[in-house]
Amino acid sequence: MVKNKQQHWTLNDITALFDGVFFEHYQTRLIRGGDEPVYRPSNVDTPYHQVIFARGFFASALHEISHWCIAGEKRRQLEDYGYWYLPDGRDAQQQLAFEKAEIAPQALEQLFTHACGRTFYVSVDNLGGNVEVDREAFANSVAAKANNYLEIGLPLRANAFLVALTHYYQHQATLAQAVKQGREALDVVSLETA
Repeated sequence: MVKNKQQHWTLNDITALFDGVFFEHYQTRLIRGGDEPVYRPSNVDTPYHQVIFARGFFASALHEISHWCIAGEKRRQLEDYGYWYLPDGRDAQQQLAFEKAEIAPQALEQLFTHACGRTFYVSVDNLGGNVEVDREAFANSVAAKANNYLEIGLPLRANAFLVALTHYYQHQATLAQAVKQGREALDVVSLETA
């Protein structure tokens, strides 16, 4: 067990880690937003992509980063990756589709959250629905996917971010050192495929 883990979490830190690891290569920034999270690709008014998280919530930032880490290059050219979000009030079939789509991002979010030394809670995100939600079964599916990622490896960007989080929150690296480690995780794979 690592002693002296970071016990505070600031949005400035998480933003500095994300922007530091990814901005140069992916021209993407983490942005504090309003009520609803959204991903916006660059445009004539904003020359960089934006991962916008809700209302300054740390957990929302990690969740939105997780979606970004999974989205492929073509999806990252579309607002909200080209997906349409169905809000609260989903029926049973819609809820199952939501949960199926959320297993992978929430598995990454779980890994990111644990790297930060925080407690992870799954989100079934259907508080106003008239359908019974099996939170425990969904949590088990998310945990199984997280374990699978640890066994077979994470997507490139997710691994780089996990490396940065782990160095900063668990090994007491400075922000600059953690960013450097995250960038090196991106570069290692780039060198292997060259």
